[in-house]
Amino acid sequence: MEYIVFAGAIVLALVLFMAIEYLNSRNYRKRILEILYRSYGMPPDREYKADEMAHISMYYQKHPVKNQIDDITWNDLDMDSIYRKINVSCSAAGDEYLYYRLRTPIYEKDAMEEAQERIAYFAEHETERRDMQRILFGLGRMGKYSIYEYLDNLDTLGERKSAGYFIGDLLIFACIGIMFFSVPVGMLALLAAVCHNIVGYFKEYREIEPYLTSFRYICRLLEGARQSGRRTIPGIRKEQERLMECYRGMRSFLGHTWLLVFTEKGNGNPLSVLTDYLRMIFYLDLIQFNQALRAVRGHMREIDDMVTILGRIDAAIAIASYRQCLGREEWCMPSLRYGQAADGDRRLTIEKLYHPLLDNPVKNSIDTGRGVLITGSNASGKSTFLRAVAVCALMAQTIHTCPAKRYEAPIMRIYSSMSLKDDLLGGQSYYMVEITSVKRILDEVRIAKKERALVLCFVDEVLRGTNTVERIAASTQIMKTLSMDNAICFAATHDVELTKLLDHEYDNYHFEERIEGDDIFFPYQLMSGPAVTRNAIALLKVLGYDERIVKDAEAMAEGFLTNGRWEDNAGQ
Repeated sequence: MEYIVFAGAIVLALVLFMAIEYLNSRNYRKRILEILYRSYGMPPDREYKADEMAHISMYYQKHPVKNQIDDITWNDLDMDSIYRKINVSCSAAGDEYLYYRLRTPIYEKDAMEEAQERIAYFAEHETERRDMQRILFGLGRMGKYSIYEYLDNLDTLGERKSAGYFIGDLLIFACIGIMFFSVPVGMLALLAAVCHNIVGYFKEYREIEPYLTSFRYICRLLEGARQSGRRTIPGIRKEQERLMECYRGMRSFLGHTWLLVFTEKGNGNPLSVLTDYLRMIFYLDLIQFNQALRAVRGHMREIDDMVTILGRIDAAIAIASYRQCLGREEWCMPSLRYGQAADGDRRLTIEKLYHPLLDNPVKNSIDTGRGVLITGSNASGKSTFLRAVAVCALMAQTIHTCPAKRYEAPIMRIYSSMSLKDDLLGGQSYYMVEITSVKRILDEVRIAKKERALVLCFVDEVLRGTNTVERIAASTQIMKTLSMDNAICFAATHDVELTKLLDHEYDNYHFEERIEGDDIFFPYQLMSGPAVTRNAIALLKVLGYDERIVKDAEAMAEGFLTNGRWEDNAGQ
């Protein structure tokens, strides 16, 4: 009787403990979801690990298409920072798809309209948006690696068989049977068998442990597909249909992974502690893993489709949130002109443009049908303006959201050559890196001409890595090539000679600084025409350089402008 009471007390305590854990887990999830809902339309506060962006980029790397944003342009524009400013995705799928979207311009009108409808739908339907946020939150993130990194390595596991595991299980039962004849012998044999199985378990488990994370994520993808497919959400009806197809096609996979999910570390389930030894002794999750491995290898397409669809929905919600975060007066939907560029349509119009990474930006406008050459001193705003135009064009053709009051332009392929560095490891000087970067743009202009497409390119201080005479000569010819009828080039330069040499191909604009007493002020306003002021030497005085250095430098500059040759008469 005492044993029954004792056993009943243990069962009751276990039930109470499970109930408490369940309520705590439910309340915690509820609190997190409330925070998630309130964060919609607010700046993201997520912190990224040092190498996290490399894993977030995996979906993009696994889905290459023509004319995506290349690495040089992406890094020139600091698009990682802009991505972080937009990304409030709830899941790893959303993280990766939003990154892919920002690096993959949409060149077809129907595809852009479909993407815009999806974004607008979740912006306007709060109930449906919260339903999807709750589902996407359930997907969670992968942790250290992307699911595609795990799936790529599945082939390295080879054909795994479970026969050895079943033999180990039979050995355990055989030892238990021996105990009916001789308890001491049976106990010793059982202890030896248990030790053998546990050692073997850990040896095998180390090999498959990384892949268990991906299998658990696939289970969450299937659950997310099932839940979203059961809801009535008109804005994503086609996506829901495909998600349900994937779920039905992989439903058997769930039967092969229930134990893997149940024993997931950190899931708060108290029974997982009790089953740890059973898993190790009987190889339970290893057997299930082998079954699940065979199922996964036959359903790669369904897995990719679920990541794509759920990620696309998550990214659409993130973009809608970003729009609300900006405020209605701080962004616009672009007016994009599609089709081939055979008619020479290169008109680009942007009103009240600003860079989205600046807290208190000065807004500028530009309206041009050909290249733009910008002059001005350092720190006056040239490079920032170039990046602002490039980012605006990129965002227009990817997330249909522009940091400007108005954006009108044809569809273009976007390239830049701006924030370059010498390649010490590769043994390339700055000049070699620079001319290689510019060459890729020239090549793309030629390719685009054959395909009757437009190129929008940005060059900051072309050929700064060589001497003045050759720089101006080569820059002139390069810039003329980039002014072809299928290209628009925005360039910044300190070489005022180019404003004359390229006057027939480029519109001239400039930024200027103002020196008031011992202080310098940058208005950051784009102004028509080439720069007419020369304040570089005056800035030396503002910063406290020796008066003799400033005076002699001014004399040399004035002499060159008057006589056309350099003379150093300092100290004479």
